[in-house]
Amino acid sequence: MLGKNLKKLRQQKKLSQEKLARLTDISYNTISKIEVGKAKNPTFETLSRLADVFGVSIDELVGRK
Repeated sequence: MLGKNLKKLRQQKKLSQEKLARLTDISYNTISKIEVGKAKNPTFETLSRLADVFGVSIDELVGRK
């Protein structure tokens, strides 16, 4: 769920994975792995940075309502 939500939010903002990596100071590799479901347990800091960029809560980012 996280990977799909991240990709959807990123595409809605018209951001590449590379641009998102720069905005969040998260490696491109990590963002790519999250989107395809290979990073099963990203850190709180990673989730927080991603949520901040998109203006959503961490719950929304991971698919909880």
